[in-house]
Amino acid sequence: MPKLKTKKALRKRFRFTKKGKIKRSKACKSHILTKKSRNRKRSLRKAGLVSKGGAKSIKRLMPYW
Repeated sequence: MPKLKTKKALRKRFRFTKKGKIKRSKACKSHILTKKSRNRKRSLRKAGLVSKGGAKSIKRLMPYW
């Protein structure tokens, strides 16, 4: 059986934790930052986790990670 290819776009956007959860970066932090509060912008810096349903589809597209 041939090797499965990893989707390169997903590999750039997601990282795996040691326990197998998937980390992602949060949206809405690239522009129009003047109207967003300081606390909101600070919380957007932190990484978020992917939900269980989303993680299942991401793991299918990244077979060897």
